Amino acid sequence: MKISKLHINQFRHLENLDFDFTYQSGERKGQPLDKICFIGQSATGKTGLLDFIHSCNLNALNALLIGGKLFSRLQNFMLNMNGEVEFIVNNETFTQKNDSIFYKGKEYKHDAKISGLTTELITSIDKNDVLYFKANLISDKNVDIFTKNPIDLIEKHNSQLSEIEIDFRNKEKYGILFDDNADINIWLFLLIEILNYRKNFTQKISELIHIKNGSVNLSKLGSEIQKWQKNNPNVLEKFAKKFNPILEKLNLEVDLVNTEYSIPIKNKKTNEIIPIQNTSTGTKGLLLSFLPLFKLDTKDSIILIDEPERSLYPDMQMDLMEYYQNLAPEAQFIVATHSPFIAASFEPDERFILYFDKEGKVAVKRGSSPIGDDPNDMLENDFGINYINKYGQEKYNEYIELKQQIYFEKDENKKKLISEKLEKLGEEYNF
Repeated sequence: MKISKLHINQFRHLENLDFDFTYQSGERKGQPLDKICFIGQSATGKTGLLDFIHSCNLNALNALLIGGKLFSRLQNFMLNMNGEVEFIVNNETFTQKNDSIFYKGKEYKHDAKISGLTTELITSIDKNDVLYFKANLISDKNVDIFTKNPIDLIEKHNSQLSEIEIDFRNKEKYGILFDDNADINIWLFLLIEILNYRKNFTQKISELIHIKNGSVNLSKLGSEIQKWQKNNPNVLEKFAKKFNPILEKLNLEVDLVNTEYSIPIKNKKTNEIIPIQNTSTGTKGLLLSFLPLFKLDTKDSIILIDEPERSLYPDMQMDLMEYYQNLAPEAQFIVATHSPFIAASFEPDERFILYFDKEGKVAVKRGSSPIGDDPNDMLENDFGINYINKYGQEKYNEYIELKQQIYFEKDENKKKLISEKLEKLGEEYNF
């Protein structure tokens, strides 16, 4: 499922907005965009748009037919929606317009007083989860589970693990929200394979160690462990291959030997294991977003991310969308950002700029800067910001005045002094 069009009559302070989320030219003209970026100053409604799309997607995924009539699990949203949204579901168009849904040539209206056989409006084979990463994702509660020893986690949650896995495999409701209070069962599900590997590895070590007359028989221990590991690859290694390339920018990597944590992080220079709670805020955010995208089935999913740049240095922001798409190559990404480095990862047609018009209402337009454009040009063209602050502007004005002076100056000595000032300003400010 991918969103292709959206019209909002009224949602919060957003009024009469149209979005065409399809390619405008080329071989894929008319097909849904692979990634969408909302930019705009604060209070223009970027997060509100993510919330609206999230609710629309949930409503579509969780709609039921009872006795052939529509029942929405999000009743209030279904009845109060003021707009129109279009999704593409396995080449079929799914449209919700106000309180009606149009799908496969039929119109459905919500009916709360119905009975009969219950079926899904969109069959489970045609849908996948919508994942929503909120801006407040990085929280002590979410990080806490990664601070625990794997064996301790298994002992504490052992009775839940198999049930959690079954629930995720045979889910009745769709939609996973990653906010500051994400359900611990989500994190446990994401870690199940790693926890099971740790448990099986510990059990195998115990089996291989034989105590005789108070001494440990180690004659075959090393070769047997290697043999077992060859037949039982460390599942953490696959995640490390995806996660390490971006961690490398921080001189960090996932350690495959340490067993103290589910996902141990190591300083590459000192080989010191760093507890996740002691890593930077940006590193925590990367772990909390990378693991779900690595573990969950994201084919044809919609993935919403609010402020993906949070607490990340610009060099990491520049490459972040590429890393995300490598983790979920068949998903549709929708992000809201204040970062020109993130925005530069999107084609102009993929960028939707929210701005206040002359009447103070929110309007929308597409981007103009080419993908990969200089962030300063991106700030000027798409963000509408003069990237030179007042101090730099004063120096620039001084630079222009000096250029005028040197043009009219007749005294060679004075010309030389002006030229030296010009050269110094030019070097300092790259004028």
